Amino acid sequence: MSKAESTVIDGIKLLLERRGEPRLTVEPASSMSADLNFDSLELAELSAMLEDALGDDPYTEGIIPETVGELIAY
Repeated sequence: MSKAESTVIDGIKLLLERRGEPRLTVEPASSMSADLNFDSLELAELSAMLEDALGDDPYTEGIIPETVGELIAY
């Protein structure tokens, strides 16, 4: 697993744990909205996490990935 992939998945899992839903499955095909039910605040938090950890994130560039896999591929 690459650093980017583990950073994305770990960040998503952290946000799910905070929400009280740590058992949701996080897979590349998981939809950020339909499967994981991320709202705009959670996406903003994830964006900040990715920026801090990786120095870049798609949300800052106006790209909104639909799935976990699209986010990892970015």
